[in-house]
Amino acid sequence: MHHFHYENDELFCENVSLAALAEEAGTPAYVYSKATLTRHFKAFDGAFEGLPHLTCFSVKANSNLAVLRLFASLGGGVDIVSGGELYRALKAGVPAERIVFSGVGKTREEMRAALEAGILMFNVESAQELEALNTVAGEMGRKAPISLRINPDVDPKTHPYISTGLKKNKFGISFETAMDVYRHAAELPNLEVIGVDCHIGSQLTEVSPFVAAVDRLKKLLESLKAGGFKIKYLDVGGGLGITYQTEEPPEPDEYAKALRDALNGIGLTLILEPGRVIVGNAGILLARVTYTKSGEEKDFVITDGGMNDLMRPCLYGSYHGVQPVRKTGRPGARVDIVGPICESSDFLAKDRDLPGFVAGDLLAVMSAGAYGFTMSSNYNTRRRAVEILVDGDGYEIVRERETYEDLIRGEHIPASLK
Repeated sequence: MHHFHYENDELFCENVSLAALAEEAGTPAYVYSKATLTRHFKAFDGAFEGLPHLTCFSVKANSNLAVLRLFASLGGGVDIVSGGELYRALKAGVPAERIVFSGVGKTREEMRAALEAGILMFNVESAQELEALNTVAGEMGRKAPISLRINPDVDPKTHPYISTGLKKNKFGISFETAMDVYRHAAELPNLEVIGVDCHIGSQLTEVSPFVAAVDRLKKLLESLKAGGFKIKYLDVGGGLGITYQTEEPPEPDEYAKALRDALNGIGLTLILEPGRVIVGNAGILLARVTYTKSGEEKDFVITDGGMNDLMRPCLYGSYHGVQPVRKTGRPGARVDIVGPICESSDFLAKDRDLPGFVAGDLLAVMSAGAYGFTMSSNYNTRRRAVEILVDGDGYEIVRERETYEDLIRGEHIPASLK
């Protein structure tokens, strides 16, 4: 469910005309619906009502300050994977005690910043990271609260680039060595072991991999309890998918019921790390057609939005629906929707049967709220898009479009070249 809909053949976000918005704010633009963001967060978080839990939104999916502030106001926390995401979360007003720090490559500088802030816990991914965190915490006179991220070797049945829970993936500590690493962590004087963590991948469309992972974790939890560990938190990660095309992912209630049944009153506080499932269908990329072009084998619709704005199609071969902002009734055609970037991989849609577009038309690339702007770049020295949050009848620009001055900020020509 989202709040992008047609009124008299014109596409709206909530009560705001996307055509009018494009005229005022320009394109390309990321447009988010506050009503959809709120509804999705509440639907996910509410599915676990009655079970001790904390919903920590995955910042890598969408890191805009306004989005993070909204989720914090609804009682959420965040899952971060860098010092920059920590900085953003704190600037957005997320309480530090609702922040968990994941990721395989935390630096000592990032560790210090997180300890200084007083985050809930670090999800540690290797024995060497344990040692580094223990050293940093000792230097600061602190105890670092930790869980270990366990790799359960469960196939998430998703794209290989976003699979994280198999033995061949770089993430986590193997199930077989987990107890030894926990015992070692308990011996380190500046660490406090409080949790178990697991995240098996992204865009999962079945509940069975989640249940299989939890079943493995329960065996580890039994061993930890027998070993005298006082575990408080079980972090089951995120990864619940959305509908881009024909996928039929489970609803949050179905997902929550499966986890409740698998956990069977385990008595721990559950940490959940949803990302895409909350923001994916709450945002679009709004672009304008620059030219159309008929090739010998293909027809192209060239837009002012490209792979630097939305990288998922070229990186993963991902499908995003494309809709005209105004339905014109023109005859349709099979086309590629492409951008202005000097790469053959610069496309937003391939071999798509779409309504006839002409130069000047607006189009909406759907389901772009997750991993859209956060993965965008300045490739070809292009300015990153404006981000807009629609709220009912109005909207606010929540990130201004970059200027050309922004593109060279911090660069200098050495004296020898002047």
